[in-house]
Amino acid sequence: MILVQEALARIASAARPLGEETAALAEAQGRVLALPARAGLTHPPAAVSAMDGYAVRRPDPCPPGTRFTVIGGAPAGAPFAGSVGPGEAVRIFTGSVLPDGADHVVMQEETERAGGEVRLTAGQPEARNVRPAGGDFAAGDVLLPRGRALSAVDLALLAAANLPSVTVFRRPKIAYFSNGDELVPPGSDLAPGQVVTSTPFALSGLLRDWGAAPLNLGTAGDTPASVEAMFDRAEAEGADVVVPIGGASVGDYDFAKAAGRTRFDLAFEKVAVRPGKPVWFGKSGKGYVLGLPGNPASALACAVLFLKPLLYALTGRDALAANPIVEATLTAPVGQGSGREHYMRAVVRAQDGILAVTPQSAQDTSLLSPFAASNALLRRMAGAPAAETGERAEVILFGPL
Repeated sequence: MILVQEALARIASAARPLGEETAALAEAQGRVLALPARAGLTHPPAAVSAMDGYAVRRPDPCPPGTRFTVIGGAPAGAPFAGSVGPGEAVRIFTGSVLPDGADHVVMQEETERAGGEVRLTAGQPEARNVRPAGGDFAAGDVLLPRGRALSAVDLALLAAANLPSVTVFRRPKIAYFSNGDELVPPGSDLAPGQVVTSTPFALSGLLRDWGAAPLNLGTAGDTPASVEAMFDRAEAEGADVVVPIGGASVGDYDFAKAAGRTRFDLAFEKVAVRPGKPVWFGKSGKGYVLGLPGNPASALACAVLFLKPLLYALTGRDALAANPIVEATLTAPVGQGSGREHYMRAVVRAQDGILAVTPQSAQDTSLLSPFAASNALLRRMAGAPAAETGERAEVILFGPL
């Protein structure tokens, strides 16, 4: 049994980035850049007005009452063709190209128009209200680095840079299956001893949030042949990672890890963590396996702690950066740490400008409602002393505040 940090280090060491592909910008949200995104043009391409008003060559001094002759207009998309000389002005609008010869835009609110002439109602002590060419970025500038998961705002930036597509890492295909004859789908008429399967539904959502392509293989029965068939199907589907849920403990019907040993070189088989000691991980020439515990809360906690870092590594990112640790103030006391690193389900809220964390009172790994009411994992190191209300604690956020 190894420590959490050692398990993460072994995942980071084993995993290699997947191949690259081109994604159209409209389909690229959440994708991870495999190459830096460089600007295809300079933005703005020329000096433009930051205000509605009049473009002038500012005299010095330029007091109230100064008059200019209006020689034309420069609406957006139709730059003024001539040049602005001393004592001349061109009507201009926000975003319009600044005419040659002009170095200043007088705000409309600081002028009075009378026929072909405009008079200043306020002094203009310095040139302003002009956005310089390239003020945002220049052609060839690196706008976003390799390893960036693209946000909605990133897409706007890339569109402004005239990039119709980007080079991204291929989405990891994650095939997962549950284990156990007792498991039945939601909506079933339950016979005695049967249990409704739940973890796959949460896992599918998490995988999509993390930029992967989920593939639910269903449920394997309590026979070695049924489990082997799941691994065969995952391989046939081209899965990059196989995720068995359960089937890794010491029961008479836990066959998933045994099957995994014949197909993968296992990097670890147990981790000193609560919940989730049975989590296991391996690699082969065809992909990876990450076995999750059978209890729903254990499975989901381990998905956050270990599967998310694996997906980071497969898409060219730092596996150890997948789950940033932040500090929050305890709103309730917590007991002394056990012999294993403990990740407690908890709620983090912003209160009076600081983060506050409240651990759930029920931490049983078979319970889903405390997990559904949580947005964070509260980390308690092995053997940590008891902590009182008001003390600082370490948390991993997996949901919004």
